[in-house]
Amino acid sequence: MILAPIPVSVLTGFLGAGKTTLLNRLLKDPALADTAVIINEFGDVAIDHLLVESSSDGIIQLADGCLCCTVRGELVDTLADLVDRLQTGRIGTLKRVIVETTGLADPSPVLQSIMGHPALVHAYRLDGVITLVDAVNGSSTLDNHVEAVRQVAVADRIVVSKTDLVSDRETLAALTERLEAINPSAPVIDLQTTQAGYATLFECGLYNPETKTADVRRWLGEEADHARLHHGHEHGHHHDHEHRHDSRVRTFSLVHDRPVPFSAIETFLDLLRSTHGEKLLRMKGIVELADDPSLPLVIHGVQRLLHPPARLPFWPDATRGTRLVLITLDMPEDYVTRLFAAVTNTPGVDTPDRHAMQNNPLAIVGMRQSGP
Repeated sequence: MILAPIPVSVLTGFLGAGKTTLLNRLLKDPALADTAVIINEFGDVAIDHLLVESSSDGIIQLADGCLCCTVRGELVDTLADLVDRLQTGRIGTLKRVIVETTGLADPSPVLQSIMGHPALVHAYRLDGVITLVDAVNGSSTLDNHVEAVRQVAVADRIVVSKTDLVSDRETLAALTERLEAINPSAPVIDLQTTQAGYATLFECGLYNPETKTADVRRWLGEEADHARLHHGHEHGHHHDHEHRHDSRVRTFSLVHDRPVPFSAIETFLDLLRSTHGEKLLRMKGIVELADDPSLPLVIHGVQRLLHPPARLPFWPDATRGTRLVLITLDMPEDYVTRLFAAVTNTPGVDTPDRHAMQNNPLAIVGMRQSGP
């Protein structure tokens, strides 16, 4: 029986970014014992020096006791098989899963599989997304491939590799600044100068069942005054012409300092997903509900999929209210902020007219909130 959801970390990055090198390095960390690594193709991962036993069903035993398996058909099938092996005793212990995506992959479908599949949602919890960026080719890759921008945008940790091969410090600084502009809530880590191990890259999630603690500010990537969020937004505008993909990504926060009804949050999420769901790369949030302000509600979504909302047993800090962080692609920020203001009945929101109400879901919400 699984007593607590197994944390899943997604390792992504464009072709040649160094995922295999980092994976080898991580698997030697004692803190990652009893970890299963799911990869797309064995040929893509040079871990032969760690292999001690191979079986015909796609499961390989590594020298440190970890498991390595391919994605057979769908990722969901592979994750479900690991759970079955654990429950039937074919795996003694499984403390963590690392999923390595292909270099060309948009990570969103992987996140959706982990967060939203009814058979897996109680067995696994998304810990975080680790994205590798090649310092040598990173800028050109971001220029030419929107998938690479998406990989950076949804990351909880951004790891820059091959910085020792870049002699021009200004070029490296420009890349770092660009990554921070795409995703101001994720720390940028230099793989050459930082010991990128368990403590640095993992436990990105809001709530760890083993320690029963939660760090909302770390999980949301917040600074004390949201300065980096606003800086990232402005910086993206500054580079509209220089970086055609970057300029499409926006990170912004929504804050409300009073308890709100669950129906208001539900309406906001439903309308946001139905009108612009595909543009919502990732969303994180914590909500103070009017029906029971003592138990904060955790919200986590990817595109149109919303992980089942969960209640924390207590507020982890003195800050109450609602805090949402959205990472978007081509989504009109004005629409989102007006929608949020309308459902939370925030004073000062524009009152839509009845003609607009016919075609604008925001107008419908605004009219509904203005009633008695």
